[in-house]
Amino acid sequence: MSEPESDRMIEAEPGSNRDSGRPPRARRGRHDDDDAPPEEIVAIPLRHPWRNVVAVLLVLGLAVFVLDAAQRSDYGWPDVGKYIFDRRISQAAWVTLWLTIYAMIGAIVIGLLLAIMRLSPNPVLKSIAWLYIWIFRGTPVYVQLVFWGIVSLIYPVFTLGIPFMDPWVTIPNEVFTNLFITAVIGLALNEAAYMSEIVRAGLLSVDEGQEEASTALAMSWGQTMRFVVVPQAMKIIIPPTGNEVISMLKTTSLVAAIPLSIDLYGVSRGISAVTFTPVPLLIVASLWYLLFTSILMVGQHFIEKRFSRGTGRVKTGKEPATPGPAAVPGEPAPPISTDFGGKG
Repeated sequence: MSEPESDRMIEAEPGSNRDSGRPPRARRGRHDDDDAPPEEIVAIPLRHPWRNVVAVLLVLGLAVFVLDAAQRSDYGWPDVGKYIFDRRISQAAWVTLWLTIYAMIGAIVIGLLLAIMRLSPNPVLKSIAWLYIWIFRGTPVYVQLVFWGIVSLIYPVFTLGIPFMDPWVTIPNEVFTNLFITAVIGLALNEAAYMSEIVRAGLLSVDEGQEEASTALAMSWGQTMRFVVVPQAMKIIIPPTGNEVISMLKTTSLVAAIPLSIDLYGVSRGISAVTFTPVPLLIVASLWYLLFTSILMVGQHFIEKRFSRGTGRVKTGKEPATPGPAAVPGEPAPPISTDFGGKG
């Protein structure tokens, strides 16, 4: 195209709007573009058809199982309703609950001592703690409970004195003849090995600079652990500890190895041996275990929420804050937010 033709086309371009009947488009400068509000982005969610198909199949499978179980006489639903609130079952449920509480208290205390020993610079204490954890974590809890059940046969009396000489003190072994106390000791000693690692991991999660800063503020070791280290370590310790409590509640069913038969599983098994209805009594015991574990899970949720404050991970259920008004040129920008956290 020659140069004169191009000039004529450029000159004729503004008139093209008049010829077409459209008003001329106003030219927008750079400042007009800056003042214009941003265009809204319309996000189209992706579709997941297979996810919906799998969900429908799972719901249908669950519904089929429930309907089949409701119609199957082998489950013995009338016997389930008969024994669910039986006095013997309810008393056994309380025994199971107290077994869990006592065993976890002992496990937490012993586990805390073992964790401190593992973190001690003393090689003897560290080695003894490591040996304890190695033994109790490396052997099945059922085998340990069987051993504690026959300790009274191995050690009928406890003696104190010099070896190969007459004992100074002889104490009859009346501790391990009480099966309830034996069960608490066996469960606590086994769980302490796991609790020690949980506590040690929580203490190690706190930065060493926290202890150094506390020392610089003339705080004692006890004050440092109480006000600085332990509160920060609790958000690491609480979740697995809650899981261990729930696991301990279910592990109490193994005390039949001692043998202790007054717990929930032992009593339900004894009743089923007389009535020849094992399946309904197993369902009854399972329902009581589900009740206790559900209560513990709710308590664990609120405890985790309490110790997660200030970490940015707690969910308050509030909607995300809406963005503030846009800044106007020539005027001071509005504050970003007036919420600085805290209860007020």
